[in-house]
Amino acid sequence: MDLANWATRRWGVATSSRRGLPDFLVIGTKRGGTTSLFNYLLMHPGVLGLYPQVRGRKSTDYFYRNLHLGEPWYRSHFHSETHLERAARQLGYRPVCGEASPFYMWDERVPPRVRELAPSVKAIALVRDPVERAWSHYQERVQNGVEPLSFPEALAAESRRTGGEPERMRRDPSYHSDAWDWYPYRQRGVYLPQLQTWTESFPRDQLMVVRSEDMYTDVQGVFDEVCAFLGIPSVALPTRKTFNASARGAMPEAVREELTEFYRPHNAALEAYLGRSLGWS
Repeated sequence: MDLANWATRRWGVATSSRRGLPDFLVIGTKRGGTTSLFNYLLMHPGVLGLYPQVRGRKSTDYFYRNLHLGEPWYRSHFHSETHLERAARQLGYRPVCGEASPFYMWDERVPPRVRELAPSVKAIALVRDPVERAWSHYQERVQNGVEPLSFPEALAAESRRTGGEPERMRRDPSYHSDAWDWYPYRQRGVYLPQLQTWTESFPRDQLMVVRSEDMYTDVQGVFDEVCAFLGIPSVALPTRKTFNASARGAMPEAVREELTEFYRPHNAALEAYLGRSLGWS
């Protein structure tokens, strides 16, 4: 940690009793547009990112990796009541604060931890065609240098690589599993149990589910809906570019067909739960 960051965090902790908690969390899914949506929100004058905002951090990773650092440390990442009140006078409404992490949707330990600390928080989940999501996730791991296998080999190795990790995470509240983050290409696209974990801890009206393809197609329209969910007026976005995108080759057709069949019943169950068609293959 550099000296300036250390000093800022130390000041934030020292003043944590005068700092708030998040109003919203963008919780995932991984490779579903979490970074893009959070960046769009930060373009809104009524949305504040993590303190100090000039650092541009997206997440504290508090609820799964940094819980041991304690509530004062977590609060140190949010703005003071004095700052919020000053901003409210300028805006004519109270701004909202939040962070984003796709692991918040994936780690089942996170929702009850969030509820205990911030029971009024609103969560925004993005769900993307799971076949495309798996392929994008795999390619990201390859680009990051942690995936030596081909896509078919990686799918075949998924159970071996991730087996026992959820159980270990349940036994050890402080344990973070890189394998559970990096390699569940197939399982991470089974969205319904992940959403239900959130609604077991929060009322459904505190969870907004956005189809990623809708955001890619109509950024401003989805942004307007998110603003309404957060209770802030919408504004015109200065840009609608996609953030954190990566170039992709063609998925092996046999793998696409296999994944399409695997996800078919899971997608149908999710559509029934949400009460709307998702239009995925």
